[in-house]
Amino acid sequence: MTKSDNTAGKPGATPAFATRNAADPAFWDERFEKGFMPWDLGGVPADFEAFASAMAPCPTLVPGCGNGWEAGWLHARGWPVAAIDFSPEAVASARRALGPAGAIVHEADFFAFTPEPACQLIYERAFLCALPPAMRAAYGRRVAELLPPGGLLAGYFFLDETRGGPPFAMPEAELRALLAPAFELVEARAATGSLPVFAGREHWQVWRRRA
Repeated sequence: MTKSDNTAGKPGATPAFATRNAADPAFWDERFEKGFMPWDLGGVPADFEAFASAMAPCPTLVPGCGNGWEAGWLHARGWPVAAIDFSPEAVASARRALGPAGAIVHEADFFAFTPEPACQLIYERAFLCALPPAMRAAYGRRVAELLPPGGLLAGYFFLDETRGGPPFAMPEAELRALLAPAFELVEARAATGSLPVFAGREHWQVWRRRA
């Protein structure tokens, strides 16, 4: 796999964009078209790699996958994985980045997509914080619907009191209120190796679906 070129995402090089609604696929299409992806690490984050390396492969869903680096990494290690994005340009970019493994990437709406086989793990990174805050309740319901008892929601959560975005930060108390009815928090710590756009506010967490 080749790493993405995010030079357009560096300070002082922000392109002009016509679309301002992050709930519109066109918003993300523009950013992929112009190479403005400050959320894209260009590889696999260390916290995720350590977490997945300690697990047996299981059916995994990666929503809002962007270039899909983590999905490709899992696929190369024998994991059954589906990566989805509702931006056609994101899907095209991921398929180019992943080469033959790009077949695991699908253009789909997370709120309507049902993976086959059913997922036991949902990997979260830069998806929840990309959603306008009004969509958070639907996210909470959907991850609870998709995961069986004991299933895991694991990944990176962008926690802060600030407003505006994307990325849209969320107070930690709000995240707990969103997920705690259906999930128990089993691991939480500050993330390592965060990109500048997330630095100091990105947290690695693992939530287990309640019975």
